[in-house]
Amino acid sequence: MRIAYIDCFAGIAGDMFLGALLDAGVPEEVLRNATAALNVNASLKVEKVDRSGISSVKVHVLEGGLLAEAGPTIEQQSTSGYTQQPRTQHEHKTGHPHTHEQTHAHDHDHTHEHDNTHGHSHGRSLTDIRLLIENAALADPVKQMAIRTFELLGASEAKIHNVPIDRIHFHEVGAVDAIIDIVAACAGVHYLGVDAWYCSPINVGGGTVICAHGTFPVPAPATADLLRGMPTYSAHVQKELVTPTGAALLRILNPIFGQQPPMTIEKIGYGAGTRNTKDFPNVVRLSIGDALPENTAAPQRRAGDDTAEVTVLETAIDDMSPQLLAHVAERALAEGALDVMLTPVIMKKGRPGTLLTLLCDPGQSESFERLILRETTTLGIRIRNDRRRCLERRHVTAVTPYGNVRLKIGSLGDDVLNVAPEFEDCRKAAETHSVSVKQVQQAAISTYTHEMKEPAK
Repeated sequence: MRIAYIDCFAGIAGDMFLGALLDAGVPEEVLRNATAALNVNASLKVEKVDRSGISSVKVHVLEGGLLAEAGPTIEQQSTSGYTQQPRTQHEHKTGHPHTHEQTHAHDHDHTHEHDNTHGHSHGRSLTDIRLLIENAALADPVKQMAIRTFELLGASEAKIHNVPIDRIHFHEVGAVDAIIDIVAACAGVHYLGVDAWYCSPINVGGGTVICAHGTFPVPAPATADLLRGMPTYSAHVQKELVTPTGAALLRILNPIFGQQPPMTIEKIGYGAGTRNTKDFPNVVRLSIGDALPENTAAPQRRAGDDTAEVTVLETAIDDMSPQLLAHVAERALAEGALDVMLTPVIMKKGRPGTLLTLLCDPGQSESFERLILRETTTLGIRIRNDRRRCLERRHVTAVTPYGNVRLKIGSLGDDVLNVAPEFEDCRKAAETHSVSVKQVQQAAISTYTHEMKEPAK
């Protein structure tokens, strides 16, 4: 089975994914032909660049022979509909905000000139973009995938702003460069003919972004909505690392998330973003190859699923030091086990023992079997596959009289079912202010209940 693994340790954007596709073997003609088919006076410039010592491919979209830029940088309400113009897409691609002295809301494509820049089209509605793609000389699967990607973007914006989807007017993601990013990426994916896509957890970066309605933490609202159900984290840099286009492409691919599955890798591609941050390669890595036989029937967790298959490893031990058992549990968690439990049990001849239970992704089972057999005194392991159902988890931060405390929110759909303060945050706050841990926990819950709780839907 042909599979591909996307490593998003530096996030993902549309142009980065295009570069990775090319570097992994998709012919330039595939992307250039898809660009030309749209008939929007656009072309591609492809070059090799260095990103913190990593040789990678950078793709530039040209409009009329000049570097395409995204449209205006604020959101405004017009009588024709809601115009969607987040700054974040363009800042990630170019490394600096792009501003105009005037902004416009349009019901139609509009080209104008700016001093020291060039004309560009923006203000396309979802209907405009759908017609543009449908009328292009593209394979039907490419058209369907590209249109669905824009529908996902539109649905997120409509949800955030509480307006009908047909009143959303795309500006930055409706500009030429973003349209080319999406359509050319869909053409590249179609060319690869991969049977299954896999993806690492996604680094969204950190810091804040400035939107029309104020300053928001990374990821920006539309990106955050598109990433719902996907495993994300923030590390290394205080920059926005995932754009709405990149998030939408991931959602349309619907990859299986987790560590790289067992596979024989044939091709590896690196796609570059514009920023060249010191000691942090701003690239997305794409690995393509064949799945190893034991991986072909090992489904993990897809975005939006609330159930997943896990492997359970168990063994009972009555002749091993508790210190060594604790070491094994810590080692397993550090190596990616989903959970480890140590349960007191009574074994044969009345001997007290410990039941070691380890949960992991099916593709990691062999690795953890070796760990248990090597690090413990057991002579055998019981192995089975179970299904587990998980609440969607996210964190919010409550500002309490004792400092900031993170709360873990567990949701089923739109219903919040569990709210739990992070114990270590509470412990540190309690030590700093010489109060009990439970007092900090109660303050965090109270803050959430009275100030942060989202209204019932």
